[in-house]
Amino acid sequence: MATLSNLSAETEALLQHECKTISRELLHAPGPDFLDRCFVPSSRPPQVLRSLGQLYNHGRLAGTGYMSILPVDQGIEHTAGSSFGPNPMYFDPENIIKLALEGGCNAVATTFGTFGTVARRYAHKIPFLVKINHNELLTYPNKYDQILFGSVEEAWNLGAAAVGATIYFGSEESNRQIIEVSQAFERAHELGMATVLWCYTRNNAFKTADKDYHMAADLTGQANHLGVTIGADIIKQKLPENNGGFSALKFGKTFPAMYDSLSSDNPIDLTRYQVANCYMGRIGLINSGGESKGASDQADAVRTAIINKRAGGQGLISGRKAFQRPFAEGVQLLNAIQDVYLDQSVTLA
Repeated sequence: MATLSNLSAETEALLQHECKTISRELLHAPGPDFLDRCFVPSSRPPQVLRSLGQLYNHGRLAGTGYMSILPVDQGIEHTAGSSFGPNPMYFDPENIIKLALEGGCNAVATTFGTFGTVARRYAHKIPFLVKINHNELLTYPNKYDQILFGSVEEAWNLGAAAVGATIYFGSEESNRQIIEVSQAFERAHELGMATVLWCYTRNNAFKTADKDYHMAADLTGQANHLGVTIGADIIKQKLPENNGGFSALKFGKTFPAMYDSLSSDNPIDLTRYQVANCYMGRIGLINSGGESKGASDQADAVRTAIINKRAGGQGLISGRKAFQRPFAEGVQLLNAIQDVYLDQSVTLA
């Protein structure tokens, strides 16, 4: 595929990597029959299976077991000006939905406000994933806490196929967030909606003078494990950048194999540890696309997709790289991500 031409030497090496940590034979790998294998035996009600079917069977990746989701909640999380300043057309929320549709995404994830303005026009055209909590940045000095912006019932009334939420694991507010989100996810399942959890770590102590462990494989892996435990059907996580957070910060429980044999410095192996913590892939892992850095965005997105797919993940949820550029280029970038998952030569490591 054209997407996999002109790759950097580092990305080419990722395509050749053989995972010698957690065997791919242990994984519940994505595939066309993923729902039948992993969700039909579960306690999810039939209506939830139908909603998951909507997510897995829409867009260019329909029927593959993989996902490409456009998330645009940065207007609240990062301020609207900083998010949409690079491309002001997205101050109009209808353009967010149009980008997801034209880009062939499985779903669009955004706010109550966005969906509330255009729900009747688009609810039947693309699955809605309503983000029900946010970290608002207008309080001064800034605080970091995910608070509910609406109810699960409100999301259902908007025609949502799924609800999404963030928990800042490790934060002072995490206990309250865990209770709020687990209760919200239970209600979403009762109403027949799927659930997606942004499993982020946040604690100032996770960043030392030498290294930032917010994206360490061991910490993010444990966040994933907590997320699947409270009923998330899909886990969203940042791509791991290092490991050894528990050891360096001297807290938590560890076992030597976590670092000696279950992972390595290779980003595919680090990500596979995240997948393992999602019940060995029974619950799908989608990684974040990350911030926009300009000219390198498409190459960076393709690299992230390769890492996620070869590790056993189920796709990317990429926003800023797509909507902070001209519309046609955003569509091209989303399609480039999807092409990795459509390319059968990119296999499990």
